[in-house]
Amino acid sequence: MLFLLILLVTILVVFGIPDIRRSLISRPVFKIFKRILPPMSATEREAMEAGDVWWDGELFSGQPDWFALLATKPPVLSADEQAFIDGPLEELLAMLDDFTINQEDRDLPPEVWAFLRKHKFFAMIIGKEYEGLEFSAAANSYIVTRIATRSLSVAVTVMVPNSLGPGELLTHYGTSEQKKRWLPPLARGEELPCFALTGPEAGSDAGSIPDRGVVCKGEHEGKEIIGIRVSWSKRYITLAPVATVLGLAFKLDDPDGLIGDKKSLGITCALIPTSHPGVKIGDRHWPLNQAFMNGTTSGTDVFIPLDWIIGGLDYAGKGWRMLVECLSAGRGISLPALATASAHNAQRFTGAYSYVRQQFGLPIGKFEGVQEALGRIGAYSYSMESTRRLTVMALCEGYSPSVITAITKYHLTEMGRQVMNDSLDIHAGKGIQMGPLNYLASGYQGTPISITVEGANILTRNLMIFGQGATRCHPYVLKEMEAAAREDEEQGLREFDALLFKHIGFAAGNKMSTFWHGLTGARFANAPVSGETLRYYQQLSRMSRALALCADVSMLTLGGELKRKEMISARLGDVLSHLYMASAVLKRFEDDGRQQADLPFVHYAVTMHLYHIGHAFNGFFQNFPNRFIARSLKILVFPFGNHYKMPADSITQEIAEATMMPGVARERHTFLSYWRDDETDVTGHMELAFLAMHELEPVYKRINKAQRAGDLGQDLAGDALAKAALEQELISPDEAQKLERCERLRMRAIAVDRFCPEALKEGKFKALDVLSD
Repeated sequence: MLFLLILLVTILVVFGIPDIRRSLISRPVFKIFKRILPPMSATEREAMEAGDVWWDGELFSGQPDWFALLATKPPVLSADEQAFIDGPLEELLAMLDDFTINQEDRDLPPEVWAFLRKHKFFAMIIGKEYEGLEFSAAANSYIVTRIATRSLSVAVTVMVPNSLGPGELLTHYGTSEQKKRWLPPLARGEELPCFALTGPEAGSDAGSIPDRGVVCKGEHEGKEIIGIRVSWSKRYITLAPVATVLGLAFKLDDPDGLIGDKKSLGITCALIPTSHPGVKIGDRHWPLNQAFMNGTTSGTDVFIPLDWIIGGLDYAGKGWRMLVECLSAGRGISLPALATASAHNAQRFTGAYSYVRQQFGLPIGKFEGVQEALGRIGAYSYSMESTRRLTVMALCEGYSPSVITAITKYHLTEMGRQVMNDSLDIHAGKGIQMGPLNYLASGYQGTPISITVEGANILTRNLMIFGQGATRCHPYVLKEMEAAAREDEEQGLREFDALLFKHIGFAAGNKMSTFWHGLTGARFANAPVSGETLRYYQQLSRMSRALALCADVSMLTLGGELKRKEMISARLGDVLSHLYMASAVLKRFEDDGRQQADLPFVHYAVTMHLYHIGHAFNGFFQNFPNRFIARSLKILVFPFGNHYKMPADSITQEIAEATMMPGVARERHTFLSYWRDDETDVTGHMELAFLAMHELEPVYKRINKAQRAGDLGQDLAGDALAKAALEQELISPDEAQKLERCERLRMRAIAVDRFCPEALKEGKFKALDVLSD
């Protein structure tokens, strides 16, 4: 007892008296922490500190507050936003012919450019005080997604001025004079912006851009002033060929100390009229057969005034921070919108085609091989739309969550790639023949564009999601890093000491809870709902604990080496990503009123996300450098093994059947997909055939029965089929008339475009009538 009493007193003294604790424990740990702390470049530090933490922080904590998530209200469109969607947006969609835009004109028609300017499609993020529309992130995402279901080129043209570019940078950082000068004409479409960041040797690493500006004296408008002489060479710049104002990122130096003490200020953003002497707008690029304007710009020793720096002199050298903080629009709105648009179209039209296209007397969607791909399309589309909504919700709540937008951009564009591949597999020959009736080709060709821009996906997955998320979302690590970076080491030690034991308690709690959840299958974890989705919340809470534990151990044991272990960190990033997307699916299910028809989609999506979480953990345990720690973590996380599996075939088949069934559920799942009630239109020919065939389903059943019995020819189609069925008294005259129309629609739906060889040789893409002889 005396020994235990002495031990207890010793522990209380060591841990309870700050000076002794800091001397014996915190100081040695502090030194180790500073030694293993990964080195950071200035651009990395600015990226790390930019943006906010939202639901990603909850998932990283190991204790996500599901009640708080479900209590968050989805954004509601304002009256002005709804009026714009019902009016100018629908008018625009009716004007567009994507095949003509991409294949014939390789530009938007003049009337479309005029319409976009007149109705301020380029001004959704500009405030009303500057004549803009001032729409919410929800409206912005809805509008861009809806346009993208009709024309990717037009969607990109609209999205760029409303994401990363002069409009957003001016809104957030511009001086009062700059806003008054530029925002009204940008809102009216009198000025068209582009933003030049990427160069031949500077893509993802903006810190390596060679474009330079030097503070010096020069002449502007007949007067000698202090300004900047800047040279640049940029490529891949969307809207550059038609831009009237150029946003430019470059490194700024002040060798003579004309504006301060620092000789190298860092990345700076300036706004330059393209008519300014020395500015060169180069030739166009041609991004994968898409017609949106994209090209090059350059300049050599172009002299500009200091007040052309966005934000004025106070923001000289702060350009990278500005850019990173504004990336949420591109990553969280625009690129996910393009991917989700492809998914909406794929689900709607591939479901219709799978019913309309028949083999052996059955819709091809009845064959299990097709059902596997069709089910995946439906489930992925549901998950993508759910994730788009949740991310937009964060933006509408006022957050700028850099990790979440990176997750959304990466996974929606990758899932969009899978959806488009599955759609092409099902359509086969119809999907690969170019022409006005091919509604897949543009989305398929455009998929790699979304994957590549705003940071190529390999970078996003391997460096950003976990590399940024592990530090940004962790409850203590970023604060500990800030303490370690203090110039006053004693002050840093005191801050570190206060955090260290909270961190130890956090880690110990995650270790015990992870093992407990593993032993019990998380059956005692809290869940905000009952019913069929309850177990999903419990399993996601369990995996959240496991992520927090494995992330802590990885950072502790690998330190700065973790930054270079991209495959290890990417797998932990995958865990975080699939936790987020599964959360989005469950949130959507609740927000939509727990629709019974949606349960197969929910079951597939969450089960699939859990499977990918388990798969990522397996790869993490298998490849973690310290084998003892790897085996220990695996026992803690999966004491009885990893039992997450892909969804059952029966769920896949339920989804496949649902995508081939017209009705309310199909409309809810593909509500952003545009289609026109016109059988010659790319969007209408398949939809009208699909609806007509469902209406005449009893007629086709009678005809198929007669064909199997040998009473009707197997090779009949079109008017001949209707005539023969009428003669056999299988159908009434009224049904025969409907059947003739339906057969015409069906034959157009399964047909593909064709062209005169001479016309194609001459570059004329006028398609022939697919039903003509």
